[in-house]
Amino acid sequence: MRLLRLVPENTKIQFMRGRFAGVILSAVLSLASVVLFIYPGLNYTIDFRGGVLVELRFTEPVDAAKLRSAFETLHLGDVSVQSLGLAATSSDHDALVKLTAEADSETIRKPIQALLDQNFPGAVIRSLDVVGAKVSGDLTRDGIEATAGALLGILAWIWFRFDWQYGIGLVATLLLDATKTIGFYAALQLPFDTDSLAALLILIGFSVTDKVVVYDRIRENLRKFKVMPLRQVIDLSINQTLSRTVATSLTVLLSILPLAILGIGSVQFFAITMVFGIFVGTLSSIFIASPILLFLGEKRLRRVETPSSMSAAAAE
Repeated sequence: MRLLRLVPENTKIQFMRGRFAGVILSAVLSLASVVLFIYPGLNYTIDFRGGVLVELRFTEPVDAAKLRSAFETLHLGDVSVQSLGLAATSSDHDALVKLTAEADSETIRKPIQALLDQNFPGAVIRSLDVVGAKVSGDLTRDGIEATAGALLGILAWIWFRFDWQYGIGLVATLLLDATKTIGFYAALQLPFDTDSLAALLILIGFSVTDKVVVYDRIRENLRKFKVMPLRQVIDLSINQTLSRTVATSLTVLLSILPLAILGIGSVQFFAITMVFGIFVGTLSSIFIASPILLFLGEKRLRRVETPSSMSAAAAE
């Protein structure tokens, strides 16, 4: 009985033929992402902007548009309404309302309850949380520090595990992947909260794992095939690890895809980000991380061989 293979054995795809197109396209998309980050910018939730988070329970299912219109009359900033009908501890009578204006929890509770009594009799406030400017500022700072710390830690580990050339290639690729993910959020105006930041860090970890496998095989083949040109070594290494790369990415993708389709609220946005990041990270391992090593050149990746050692290696 033969096992099903996602990638045929002994593939000989010349990936490095598309190195310039891959790097240029990635750079253009990352530059566009930076522009989108500046304008229109990310759709920050109250985690980063500060505001009020109100969880409500109604006596019957309520229309989200009607609820949003009612809360807009309070003039408490932008209003976002999220149904909690698919949550394990909620019903289709529950809703989550996010207000971007800053307010005191005690003073804002009364006008919200009066609004509910007038427009939605029987509705009650299950919880009301206020995120102040200081808290949101701390979250922003902590998020930036966490991302920067992750990248520096990865650079240090790769430098220790391989050589500095591999570390530069990996961190440069991760920065391109991260900027494209940020641009994805900005382009679609998906809510950006602490869950989004967690998804970004998870994607960085996933991308590192895949790239380390490819880099490790490249380093092994550089030692094994001492007279083979670097471009051929990289193509050979990618083909040898292609089956593992596709299988890993597809497994993670199939496990997260149902949440991206059937999920709701922040869970769905988290899953959508993961799907996008898996796609980008897998392609960047082949068309970005590997070409960077090729651009660095053979002399920086393996020792210059003497004629005698080259002849001996060729004879083997």
